[in-house]
Amino acid sequence: MTTITSPVRVRSDRLLRLALRADALISGATGVIVAAAAGAVASESGIPQSAVYVLAAVLVVYGAVVYGLSTMAAIRRPGIAVAIANVVFTVAAVLAVVDNVWPLTATGVALMFVSAAYTLVMADLQYLGIRRA
Repeated sequence: MTTITSPVRVRSDRLLRLALRADALISGATGVIVAAAAGAVASESGIPQSAVYVLAAVLVVYGAVVYGLSTMAAIRRPGIAVAIANVVFTVAAVLAVVDNVWPLTATGVALMFVSAAYTLVMADLQYLGIRRA
């Protein structure tokens, strides 16, 4: 008698952990750099300096929280939450430009669109990781 077996699908959360850790480290480092150069960022972008400091602090805290989430045993649900947060930030960055929230310079508009593209790419990587986990 022969037995027909189907290949076992091995689920792995490695991509999701990698995507979360990359997002955490890049976001946290960017927050530190932006905080250190807040005056220059504000004058070049048109974003008020107080808002630059707030954005930098949010990036540092976000980076620390996401890195902590990446170390959890069960990572799928935190990964979903982080991917959603990245999509929300993408939409918020584009709306900030479209709605003229700040008097952005051309550099400021470029920075907002680059940050929107970055968060969309991270959300996509995290989504792919979620599908595999």
